[in-house]
Amino acid sequence: MSVRQVLVHRDKEVMAEAAAARLVTAVVDAQAARGSASVVLTGGRNGNGLLAALGRSAARDAVDWSRVDLWWGDERFLPAGDPERNETQAREALLDAVPLDPARVHVMAPSDGVHGEDLDAAAAAYAAELDAAAGSGRSVPEFDVAMFGVGPDTHIASLFPGLAGVKETERTVVGVTDSPKPPPRRISFTLPAVGAAREVWLLAAGEDKAEAVATALAATDPDRAPASGARGRERTLWLLDEDAASRLS
Repeated sequence: MSVRQVLVHRDKEVMAEAAAARLVTAVVDAQAARGSASVVLTGGRNGNGLLAALGRSAARDAVDWSRVDLWWGDERFLPAGDPERNETQAREALLDAVPLDPARVHVMAPSDGVHGEDLDAAAAAYAAELDAAAGSGRSVPEFDVAMFGVGPDTHIASLFPGLAGVKETERTVVGVTDSPKPPPRRISFTLPAVGAAREVWLLAAGEDKAEAVATALAATDPDRAPASGARGRERTLWLLDEDAASRLS
């Protein structure tokens, strides 16, 4: 059964640095145990803050970046290189500065890619890529760490309360056309894909996240609070700053 832990840090900067150090340890341990590591990245201020902190850290050199598979939990369906895409922001924060194997950087298709504006085809293609990497009997790889920012409405990835994506139980990736947060068109993991990870890390910092954190940690219905349904197979970590944790007991 997954263990759930809540870790509270003094502020968002300390949280980002601590999470970056924790990620290095997780990746190095995975590489020692299995030869490679598989990580799901998240966008937003906290996900990018973590990557930027890792980029500044000398500890990043402990990782063999050529043996890391990188995935994204969601993406804005915008043209390649658009500054709002999670991929673009991740490359600026860290990825362009480390020696990754390009074949192991699994990018969600942009709106000007091979599938054009066909959002559902782009989502299906990413699901097929996950399936191809998963191995026998699985539809998703056994991610070592999957990171997700928690929104003020408790959304994770592009799974928003009450919308169709959070209710999905079969598909691993879906196209989202009605995101309440712009842009409306996105590609997103579903909860079954999230739950394939050994560890799920949920990141939240700032007073504007306090109500969402308290709600999600107390909730049992992912349809109403999607973050409550994000559970790792072995461990679920809530990485918070003091402001985001201010409404917890």
